[in-house]
Amino acid sequence: MSAPRDQHFLVDKRAVERIAGFVDVSGRRVLEIGPGEGVLTRALLDRGAHVSAVEIDPALVEELELAFADEIEEGRLEIVLGDAKKVDIPPFDIVVANLPYSVSSKITFRLLAIGFEVAVLMYQKEFAQRMVAPPGTPNVGRLSVMVQTYASVKPLLELSPSSFRPRPRVRSWVVRLTPHEPPYPIADRKGYADVVRVLFSHRRKTVRKGLRSGKDTFAPEAIERAIADLPDDLLQRRPEDLTLEEFALIANMLAGC
Repeated sequence: MSAPRDQHFLVDKRAVERIAGFVDVSGRRVLEIGPGEGVLTRALLDRGAHVSAVEIDPALVEELELAFADEIEEGRLEIVLGDAKKVDIPPFDIVVANLPYSVSSKITFRLLAIGFEVAVLMYQKEFAQRMVAPPGTPNVGRLSVMVQTYASVKPLLELSPSSFRPRPRVRSWVVRLTPHEPPYPIADRKGYADVVRVLFSHRRKTVRKGLRSGKDTFAPEAIERAIADLPDDLLQRRPEDLTLEEFALIANMLAGC
């Protein structure tokens, strides 16, 4: 079977076994996104998981339905044809997936919004490095702040291009995401996400200038009130130098809390 554009099938059997074994999936509802040819699907089923696999390619879905006809009939596997960014996803407890790299961010944010116990996810290495980047480092950005606010991230495995067919031009990381409550009170989660987005959209500007550039998102009077109340040393810094607590402080000020 040939791979659709931008899809790279994992063919390293040892890597498949390790990925499927990072979390105990026996008897659990597992979501897999982008099952491709089903090698990881098979490994999860062999470990006793009940799998819901979301695949966007109709040709691959047809192949999977033939290859896993028995498991589908037994109710151990459900295959959903659709785009994981927006399709209705069956209930799940755990996520184990080789995410399509071009939509990794959108799918990750959607999964965090839905909620899960733990996820073992494969990303492009550079993307995963941004996820774990601490404040004050070159890689920190919107992704780092949003993911670390709602989950802990632990790298588990690095894979070379030779682990895939066709070979990608990048290396890959497998990471474990474990959701947690935000470390600091957040009055309005949407408002918090808006603050992070606006400030990193103007990451070369100071926080003061970045907030004033967000008048299409926040009421001008709320911006000026927050600027008047926030410490001057915070306002003079850039977003990559802020801590999670300081992002929460800014968002709560804008929310009037």
